[in-house]
Amino acid sequence: MRIGVPKEIKDHEFRVGLTPDGVRALCGTGHEVRVEAGAGTAIGFADEQYAQAGAQIVAGPAPVYDCELVVKVKEPQPAEIPLIGKHLTLFCYLHLAAARELAAQLLHSQAMCIAYETVIDAQGGLPLLTPMSQVAGRLSVQMGAWALTMANGGSGVLLSGVPGVAPARVTILGGGMVGTNAAQIALGMGADVTLLERNHDTMRRLEEVFGARLKTAYSEPSTLASCVRESDLVIGAVLIPGKHAPKLIARDMIKSMRPGSVLVDIAIDQGGCAETSRPTTHSDPIYIEEGVVHYCVANLPAATARTSTLALTHATLPHVLELANQGIKPALMENAGLRSGLNVCAGHITHASLADDLGYPLLAAEAALTKPDLV
Repeated sequence: MRIGVPKEIKDHEFRVGLTPDGVRALCGTGHEVRVEAGAGTAIGFADEQYAQAGAQIVAGPAPVYDCELVVKVKEPQPAEIPLIGKHLTLFCYLHLAAARELAAQLLHSQAMCIAYETVIDAQGGLPLLTPMSQVAGRLSVQMGAWALTMANGGSGVLLSGVPGVAPARVTILGGGMVGTNAAQIALGMGADVTLLERNHDTMRRLEEVFGARLKTAYSEPSTLASCVRESDLVIGAVLIPGKHAPKLIARDMIKSMRPGSVLVDIAIDQGGCAETSRPTTHSDPIYIEEGVVHYCVANLPAATARTSTLALTHATLPHVLELANQGIKPALMENAGLRSGLNVCAGHITHASLADDLGYPLLAAEAALTKPDLV
């Protein structure tokens, strides 16, 4: 199979879809891998390393998108859309619930699009989202502490406090992978941390992990409003796989916060969990709304692109090998967890939550994969 790895072109996106070791594994089983020149240079993976692993180094994205399978990190950018056609299977993060225009373009392309964020494992977990959720959760506290400084419009609160001065109050919405990792770092930095959650089993797990250091509270409107109002830093870490993030934080709640407080909305990939959230970039990461500093970078893990690439590709490579070795359709038909990642196929939405959010008719993945006109 011909497999392509493009150079990412989203703002400050330096992650790459395959490492040289991943290329070596694919080439070692007889596949042809094309890597766009400079794809991994910024994070220490030189073209020479890819070439030594067996890749063809190609100039520009066109030869990459002429492959049968393209493995990348972030969703296609406008310049890449014309390169995506019926011959192609795209394997990357998509987050289409918050990207209606992109969804329409991918439907029109007739390509097969497998989203990392909706692939599931045997336990119902999200194995290809997990590593980036870990990174994003840990980074969210670091970025929140940065945004709290006076130079960034923050209130000048030190997360840890100092002897005689109370630490910052941090509220985390959601106790999943992102929220758990955010809590770990915030507690490690000495903050006063409250985590809001609705699942009692999750709260019991968090108590077992963190003990009395972490305060947990059942997430209901009055409790949420009170915690947000009293926080120096709020981290939005809610997720409904494949669906638009729920707008849990109303504008009035943001307005009630002390000026210079910070919101880090990690749910921004899925549309954000606050009414005041809108996507930002690493080049221009923050804005102030209702007196509150908002950090809403949609590709947060790209800030630590080398660590993130290694963590991500450890998770994705087995699936890439499966798709390449078995063939796209056989692999998807045989592996229900991988098939759950199929969001778009042959001009149809094939993921139920996504179809519901976007208002498109649903064609079950199994039915889409057996369409007679599907290559």
